[in-house]
Amino acid sequence: MKILLIEDEKRMSAAVSELLRQEGYSVDVADEGLGGYDAILKNSYDAVICDVMLPGMNGFEIVSAARAEGVSSPIIMLTAKSDITDKVTGLDCGADDYLTKPFQIEELLARLRALIRRNAKETDGLLTAFDLNLNTKSLNLICTSTNKEIRLPEKEFKIMEYLISNKGQIVSKEQLALKVWGYNNEAEYNNVEVYISFTRKKLKFLGAKTEIKSIRGMGYELRG
Repeated sequence: MKILLIEDEKRMSAAVSELLRQEGYSVDVADEGLGGYDAILKNSYDAVICDVMLPGMNGFEIVSAARAEGVSSPIIMLTAKSDITDKVTGLDCGADDYLTKPFQIEELLARLRALIRRNAKETDGLLTAFDLNLNTKSLNLICTSTNKEIRLPEKEFKIMEYLISNKGQIVSKEQLALKVWGYNNEAEYNNVEVYISFTRKKLKFLGAKTEIKSIRGMGYELRG
């Protein structure tokens, strides 16, 4: 697996790249925006980790320009700000996920694994978790243990897509709100619980063993 890390903080870049190599990844490193963008266009990466604040070309510009050129590699953005605007801007530019500095390397590795798995599955339009298959082209959710399926409405599809892509991880209500609605509207944010309830009813209809578990004070986790 080949990863590109675009990060201008030398100490962080050295530490993260070394840990990635210890996990078995091949890592290319760029310490400024233009060099990182050039590397994305010239090479094929299984994933890209890109800081927002970079000299020459910022992370938003890199992601937006790379997507315009047809680059489909999963991209995680690193931001030093907890401002919701930065997160939304990154996702709107085409990033797949984000982490706010400082972060735990274990979380970065888990998100990286999830994005790489999702990207591999999306080549045939199918995401899988436990006894569920989610067809990203037809929006059908299929239970393999009962052979039943149902077509999901858009918001419930996005919820299942995100949960399946991040199986084994707890995802926050904020992350789901950003994924489904794309902005921090208070009414929509509160509706996450409502749409989780709708999605659980779909799982019950299918007779699935997979459940959406509420983790008190943290968010939700998909469990088989």
